[in-house]
Amino acid sequence: MAREKKVEQYDVVIIGGGAAGLTAGIYCGRARLNTLLIEKALVGGLATYTNEMENYPGFPEGSTGLGLMDLFHKQAKKFGVNFKLTDVKNVNLEGETKIVETFRNRYEAKVVIIATGGKPRITKAKNEENYLFDKGISFCATCDAAANTGKDVLVIGSGDAAIEEGMFLTKFANKVYVSVMHDNGKMDCNEIAKEQALSNPKMEFIWNTVVDSFEGEGHLDTVVLKNLKTDELIPVKVDTCFEFIGYLPNTEIFQDQIELTDRGYVLTNEIMETNIDGVFAVGDVREKFLKQVATAVGDGAIAGFAAEKYIAESEAFHNQIMNGDKPGLVYVYDAVDPKSRELLTMIEKFEAENQDKYKVNKVDVYKSKGIANRLGISTFPSVAIIKDGQVDTIISENITEEAILSA
Repeated sequence: MAREKKVEQYDVVIIGGGAAGLTAGIYCGRARLNTLLIEKALVGGLATYTNEMENYPGFPEGSTGLGLMDLFHKQAKKFGVNFKLTDVKNVNLEGETKIVETFRNRYEAKVVIIATGGKPRITKAKNEENYLFDKGISFCATCDAAANTGKDVLVIGSGDAAIEEGMFLTKFANKVYVSVMHDNGKMDCNEIAKEQALSNPKMEFIWNTVVDSFEGEGHLDTVVLKNLKTDELIPVKVDTCFEFIGYLPNTEIFQDQIELTDRGYVLTNEIMETNIDGVFAVGDVREKFLKQVATAVGDGAIAGFAAEKYIAESEAFHNQIMNGDKPGLVYVYDAVDPKSRELLTMIEKFEAENQDKYKVNKVDVYKSKGIANRLGISTFPSVAIIKDGQVDTIISENITEEAILSA
């Protein structure tokens, strides 16, 4: 017989404990939302594998990724965020109560924030696992370029990311070798980047090659390439190998519920909302221009703030707007719109004269359209007439006291 899962309720469940998830947790915790963060591996995510992080603002002497993420973790705990180190097996994100299941527990939440990040695609060549991240294989030139000043490095790949990051590395490294699996002169990047790279004196291209193995005592010192046409093995002495052959977002368990790009990234709007109400996505898991700790923090801050706003609006919608023992109206307006402000005076006069008969609510959409969306209103100003806990009529044109009373 299947073991019954323990059920726990939270305001917010965050799936993923990298920089984005931790920042969202800090904002939710500080807003006094009952918050759970679930991380299956290491709190801090991929950033913890970065030895030197010199581009995160506020740390002029630099920091280790592990040290910075430890500060994030402590700050989230300070604001009461609960942590569970386990793997999420299943989610049901439809409806007002979201369900997140692990092997032993079932968590119910008003909001879910997806912060599952992703993983770099690797070559799967021999010995690769021995040198991942801080032992010679890197996936971030921005993070590790300065540490390779005056050294020889190898870039795997010839797409836009590989070539652009390779050119960035030439500002620091002595020599940048580039392993390309195509014939001489053929690359996957755009033509402008290709021309610039081929004319860069610090870049040397090794054509028709893939990685055969990684070698070194404790730390990478040689990448053995294999020529695809001759099978010749070519050892290349380097201090670091940068792999830019793609990135795999961790979105498998969301595929049937969340709108994804064709590459599997989560689509969000500017406040990190997904296509499902009450579900947000942050950090490297979402479709975005730059994947860095600094941008992850921005995502997390926005989602944490938006989650608090979403929950407050949900409570107001159910407890104030739709719950009444008498008919009511909701005036939905934009405070920066002159027509809205002009009608507000009439609505307030109507409220004063009819407070015994009708329940009146006023909703300003200047900062958030959440309640307007729940009412099915997209034109402002508008008036929604509420009867028996349901939207009965919406008036968007010729809003007058007579029209309201008639409705």
